[in-house]
Order: sequence, then structure tokens, then C-alpha cells
Amino acid sequence: MKQSLIIVSFFFPITIFISTLLPSLTNAAGGKWQLLQPSIGISAMHMQLLNNDRVVVFDRTDFGLSNLSLPAGKCPKGFKDCTAHSAEYDVAANTFRPLTVLTDVWCSSGALAPDGTLIQTGGFNKGERRVRVFKPCGGTNCDWQEINLGLGVRRWYGTNHILPDGRQIIIGGRRQFNYEFYPKAKDNKVHDLPFLAQTSDPRIENNLYPFVFLTVDGNLFVYANNRAILLDYVRNQVVKTYPQIPGGDPRSYPSTGSAVLLPLKNIQARNVEAEVLVCGGAPKGSFTQALRENFIPALNTCARIKITDPKPNWVMETMPSARVMGDMILLPNGNVLLINGAGAGTAAWELSRNPNFTPVIYRPGNKIGSRFELQNPATIPRLYHSTAVLLRDGRILVGGSNPHPGYNFTGVLFPTELSLEAFSPSYLDNPNLRPRIVLPASQTKLKYSQKFAVRFRQTGTLDPNSVSTTMVFPSFATHSFSMNQRLLVLPTTGPVKNLGKSTYQVDVTTPGSGILAPSGHYLLFVVHREIPSQGIWVFIN
Repeated sequence: MKQSLIIVSFFFPITIFISTLLPSLTNAAGGKWQLLQPSIGISAMHMQLLNNDRVVVFDRTDFGLSNLSLPAGKCPKGFKDCTAHSAEYDVAANTFRPLTVLTDVWCSSGALAPDGTLIQTGGFNKGERRVRVFKPCGGTNCDWQEINLGLGVRRWYGTNHILPDGRQIIIGGRRQFNYEFYPKAKDNKVHDLPFLAQTSDPRIENNLYPFVFLTVDGNLFVYANNRAILLDYVRNQVVKTYPQIPGGDPRSYPSTGSAVLLPLKNIQARNVEAEVLVCGGAPKGSFTQALRENFIPALNTCARIKITDPKPNWVMETMPSARVMGDMILLPNGNVLLINGAGAGTAAWELSRNPNFTPVIYRPGNKIGSRFELQNPATIPRLYHSTAVLLRDGRILVGGSNPHPGYNFTGVLFPTELSLEAFSPSYLDNPNLRPRIVLPASQTKLKYSQKFAVRFRQTGTLDPNSVSTTMVFPSFATHSFSMNQRLLVLPTTGPVKNLGKSTYQVDVTTPGSGILAPSGHYLLFVVHREIPSQGIWVFIN
């Protein structure tokens, strides 16, 4: 292992720690791929898991006719296109059905409301100020409802985040250097955010779909292009400015990288720590060069920062391979999965090459230089407009990829992809080693700071020091960013109890407030030796 350290001092009192490392890889090559559906009729540009284990999928309405027809009588009056551009996928049954959207949802955003309703915002043309609502139901009667002029301004390539009071904040979008809230009963204004104008590169942008995370002090970490701020969205004040990522290369659309808020631990501490990890992207000038059919290799680095430090530092790490347009998924055991994307070029039509087929697991708790583990490669390219979401059973649902302005299946380098796959990370290689939650029952309602017992069965020898309980908020995935993604490790009270007959109990406490865990439905997992149980749904309010 070679390591070189560079200390870079700026005029402000922040020091950047640059660690250039050749990663030590664990060549486990675990994980399995499964083709679930060769075609669901649409390309999965956007995906959201609901608390009934169904996934809402949609692309855009101006691709042309899709390969999924609307049922008889469901074609909106006056529409020439009677095909669906949204679908609901039933995970357990491995089936799908068409849904109806009335206006264009292309490159939009969304988040789950506390009651589990999907609130989707913006899009293109007539859809740019629409709010669309999808309420989960057990049958086949639920469908999209649309609210005209539900937004104060047009939103295209914006980002949503759920807030502690149950509202959503919608930030940015093309030529929108501002933010607003939904619902609007409390605040119906549009608030200027100059940071978005400052991070917009002329004729390229490189600041769309900003990475946004609710931090442990109630403010928002907002990352765009190559730097970030801490935003007090209530007072519309920037309370901290973070340094540029070393090298200054952009990591926001179209030089698309990805980012996660790493798992929140020790959440009962007086000062909870929070870290952000940003991976991949494209070097400066890549978009312009790609327009000239010169496809520059993507970035092969990750940048990690402890955003709660008074003097935060970026720590750079080298990935096993370059990746642009990759997705980053928080796994139930607290590791991060990097999946999808390309090795060269940028986002946008026809502007990427060299599909990156190999998922990588990042272990944030390992020592730097030994955090990456390769997984078995895919066979289907997942490039521009591909997505990935965590399912309750611990698999990753993967879909989409359409680098064309329409459905294009022949005579192109990378055809439009309508399939759905499941990737099972290496923790599922031996299902007999998985814990199984016995109590509480799924859909249990919990309050903040509530102590409750989690009972589970575990075959073989239990290591009580390797047991943890995690809560994961289901994310809205599009354009290589999983909005609202959040994982909390629940604090335990006392040791793991052996109840006999391979049954155990751990007593845990829920987060103390909506700042740590906004109200809503979470997936609860028991993890033993990094192997998670199937999740159960819990509702915290």
C-alpha cells in the first residue's frame, strides 16, 4: 500500500486532508444477479419503494409510445398516447401494472410523506409545476392524482427532502436558484438560494439534482458541483461553508456522481456525529468533450467529510474503478453499495461509454485503504436514467437505462432497457445465516425515544457483540441520487438475551426526534455479523 499525504491550507480555518491510496481490495466476488422481468414496458428512470412492498416506477411521457398499454377505459380523454409511462411493481408477486400520469414527469423529484403517500414534484413542460400524489393501497385501484400549479416555480432536475415537521423542501432545478416547501399551508414562498447560482457552470450547469441531507442539528447539508454549505432553511441563512473537494472536479449533474449520509450511530449522544460520502463523477470539461465524442475517463475517487466537525476535512479515497452515474445505496448492515454507471463520459443523451458492470461494497468502518470489496458483475449496461433501490428482503432492485431521447432498441450502442433485475449482495450468499425477526409485527407504530424489544431467531452460534438493529428510510431514486436515504443504528439497553430455542431478544430505543428520524415508515433490520434479517415495516411518529 502506498500513501501520500498533502495538507492544503486555505484562507479560512479549514484544512483538507488528502489521502491518495491504492485500495486493498477484498476480491470476494460475492453477490448474485437475478432477472426479474425482461420488460415492464417502461424504463425505470425514477423508483420509490412503498410501505406495502410495491415500487412505483416512472419515466417520462414524451418518449413516445411505451411497451405497456393502459387498461381499457383508462386512456385520458383527448390523449393520442394510450400507453403507460408509470407502473407499480409488486415485489412479492413479481408482477406489475400500468399507472396513469397526465403530464410529463421527466427528470422530476419526490419523497414519501409521513403517512406513506408518495409526493412527486415537477417535470417538464406542462408537468413542471405539477405535484402528483400516489397513495398506496392493497389492491389495483390506486393511481396518480395531479395538482396543477402545486409548485411556486417550475422544477426540473430538483431535489426533495422530508423535514422534521413532515413537510418537504424542494431545492433547485434547471435555472432555479431557490427552494420552496410542500405542502404550502405554513410557507408558500419561494426562497432565493444564491449558492445554487454560484455553483452553476456556464452552459454546463454541473449543479443539478443537488445532494441534500437533513443533518443532526436540524439544518440541511446541500452539495452542488464541487462544494457544499450548511443551510438553515427556516431563516434562509448559510451557517457554514465547506471547502471544495480537492481537485475541484464537479460531481453533480451532468458530471454525475452520487452521495450518501453515512449511518447515524450513537444517536443518544449529546453531539451526534454525521459524515457524508461523495463518490464518482466526471472531470472538468468532460461534458463539453463528450459532445465532441471524446469520452474522458470518469473520476475514480470518493470524498468523505465529517460535516459536524468544527473544522471539517475532506478525506480522499481511490475506488477500484472509475464511475460516473453510479448509484449509492445504504445497505441494512451500514455498508454502502456502489452500482450502475459508466467508466467514461457524462450524463445526458449518448454521452457515456464503458459501462461499469461491477458493484462495489464500501465498508465505512474499515481502515482507509481497505474499505472496498468487489461483487459479481452484471451483464446489462445501466447507464443514463438507470436506478436502484433497497427492498425489504435486503436485495437491490435495479432498472432503467435509456441514453436516448426516445425508446430505441436497435442500431444503437446501448439500447433502451426495460428490464428489472435484483442484485443480492454477498450478505445473502448463505440465507441460512440470516436472523429472522419474530417481534414486533410489521407495521408496528412507535413513538420517539420509545424503548421496545426486538425478538429474533438465529441458527448457529450467536455472537452477542455482533448484533445491531438498524432503521432505514426508503429513498426516492433518480439520476444517481437516492433522495431522503437515511440509516440509523438504534441504541441498545443491556445485553442480548437468550430466550432459548435459538430465540434472542435485544432491547432498543427509537431516535429522540424528527430531526434524527423524520416521521414516516422505516424498514427495521436485525444484523448479525453483518448479515441482515429481512426487514419489517415500522411507523415512527
